[in-house]
Amino acid sequence: MSINTFEDAVALTKKFTTKPSNEELLKLYGLYKQATDGDNETERPGGFDFKAAAKYNSWLNFKGLSKEEAERKYRELVDELAKKYS
Repeated sequence: MSINTFEDAVALTKKFTTKPSNEELLKLYGLYKQATDGDNETERPGGFDFKAAAKYNSWLNFKGLSKEEAERKYRELVDELAKKYS
C-alpha cells in the first residue's frame, strides 16, 4: 500500500501484522494527535494513570510542530514501521 495521504497512513497502521513497540506506539500517538488536534493544551492526567501520562507526554513532545509537518512525520514513521510490522 502506498502512503499518499495521512488517511492512508492511519489505515495502514490497522493492517500491521505485529504490534509495534510501546515507544513506537507512543510516537505514532503523539504525531497523530499533533496532526489532528494541534498543540496539547489539555490538563496533565493524574499521577497514577501512567498510560494516560505517557500519551500526554508523547503528544507534548511535538508541541509547536505544524499540523502539516506532524502529518508528514507521521506518514514517514508509518512507512518505516510498515517495513517491520506488515
